[in-house]
Amino acid sequence: QVRLVESGGGLVQPGGSLRLSCEASGSIYSINTVGWFRQTPGKEREAVSCISTKDGSVYYDESIEGRFTISRDMAKNTVYLQMNRLKPDDTAVYFCAQSWVRCRANPDDYDYWGPGTQVTVSS
Repeated sequence: QVRLVESGGGLVQPGGSLRLSCEASGSIYSINTVGWFRQTPGKEREAVSCISTKDGSVYYDESIEGRFTISRDMAKNTVYLQMNRLKPDDTAVYFCAQSWVRCRANPDDYDYWGPGTQVTVSS
């Protein structure tokens, strides 16, 4: 059983920054992969980024265009998503999730999910 909780969402103006956190209930080393996804009404859940909790290998969706950075803090059992130069199209509920295998873009490959945190980018 893996429990994940997201935090750090909120309202930010276009061009601003937020740092999302995904804290696990225990050591993140053994859970293998943590991914960030986002979803808005009428759209399918899409992959944003993921990281191997064992070696730090990372993946970013092309749509991010270098604006986001994923990282991990093993001591805090936490994965972060630093979001910079935010756009209105980044508005979504952001979820973190766990997979037993390598980074994948398909949400069906993830087993445990946090409840999500809302990010709203608006003037």
